[in-house]
Amino acid sequence: MAKKNFLSNLLLTFLKKLFEVPESHSNDLGEIKEILIVRQHNQLGDLLAGISLLRAIKEKYPDSSITIILSKENYKGLLKNRFIKELFVFDKSKLFNPNYFIKLIKLLRKEYDVVFVPVTVSISFTSNLLARISKSKIRVGPKSLDGKLNDSQFFFDRRINIDWRKHPDSHVAERILDLVRPFGIDTNDFSSEINFDDDDISVAKKFLSEIKKDNSSFIIGLHVGAGKPQNRWSLQKYVELIELLNQNFNCTFFLTGSDADNEELNYVKSKSKIHLPVFKNMEISQVAALISQADLFITNDTGTMHIAGSTKTPQISLFGPTNPYNWAPIGVNKHFIRKSELIDDITVQDVYELASQIIKSRAKDEN
Repeated sequence: MAKKNFLSNLLLTFLKKLFEVPESHSNDLGEIKEILIVRQHNQLGDLLAGISLLRAIKEKYPDSSITIILSKENYKGLLKNRFIKELFVFDKSKLFNPNYFIKLIKLLRKEYDVVFVPVTVSISFTSNLLARISKSKIRVGPKSLDGKLNDSQFFFDRRINIDWRKHPDSHVAERILDLVRPFGIDTNDFSSEINFDDDDISVAKKFLSEIKKDNSSFIIGLHVGAGKPQNRWSLQKYVELIELLNQNFNCTFFLTGSDADNEELNYVKSKSKIHLPVFKNMEISQVAALISQADLFITNDTGTMHIAGSTKTPQISLFGPTNPYNWAPIGVNKHFIRKSELIDDITVQDVYELASQIIKSRAKDEN
C-alpha cells in the first residue's frame, strides 16, 4: 500500500509540473458556444438523475453545442437526448486501438469554450485528465467533494468546492448544479428526461398489442431486479403483489429486465399464476417508450427506476439503504416507499395500498 501511494504521489507530482493550469477565481465564462462535458465515471442512474445540468446549460446558453463523453455502461441513456449535439463513448480497453485513440484525440482537440467535469458521488482522475487534455479555453471541475480534496484539481483553472454534508437530503438533480451555479447557470426544472422517437413508440405499442388482455383497463409494469442485492425487494412479495392487484383490478402486467435479471424474472414468472410477458434486453429509449404507455410502474431502486422516472407515468419506487430524497425520481405521480435500510421491511400491503390509490385515481380521471 505504501509503495502504491508513493507511485501515485510521484505520478501526480509529474503531471502537476506538466499540466498544471493557473487557478482563476473569475465567475465570468465569457461567450460560450462550444461545450464539452466529461461524465464517463457515472452510472446510468447518476446520469439520468442529473439531466438538470444539461437543461440548465441550454437555458443559459440556448445557442451552444454540447459534446459529452460517456462510458460504455451509461451512454445509451443519452443517445437521443435533445440537449446534446455529439456523444462519444470512452472505453479504456480500446485506448491501444490506433483508430479509436485517434478519434478520441480529435474529439478532445476540438476548439471548446469550456469543459465541465460534474461530480455526484465520487471524483474521477480519468475524467479530470480528459478535461485537461481537451483544447478548451476554460476548465471547470471539483476542488473538493464533501471535504475531500481532489488530488488532480490542478487540471482545472476554475476549481469548485462541492459540499453536500449540510444538506444530506438534497436531490442529485439539484446537487449536480453546484458545479455550474457560480457561473450563473441554473434551472428550476429538476426532472429527468429520456427522448424517444416514433420508432420506439411503435416497438412499445406492438409489444402491448400482443400482450394486452381482453377488456383490460390498466397496464402495470414492474422491474423486479437490481444490480445491488440490498436494493431488491423480495421476489415472493412481488408475486403476492401481482396476485393482489390482479384480484381487485382488471390489469395487464409486464416485466422489464435484461439477461442480468434472468434469475429474478424466471422466479417471478414461475411462481405467478398470472401471465407475465417480459420486455427484455431492449434499448433504453424503447423501455422508456413502453413505460410511458403504462398506467403504473413499480420498481426497485435501480437504473430502470430512473428510466421510468423520465416518463410521466405514475410510479412507485421501493427503497432500502439508499436515501430516496437524494435519488427518487422527481415529478407529479412519482412516489417512493422506504421503511428502513432493509428494503424487505416494506410490506406487500404498503405497496398495494399506494398502487390501488393510483389506479383508482386514474380510473376517475378517465371517467
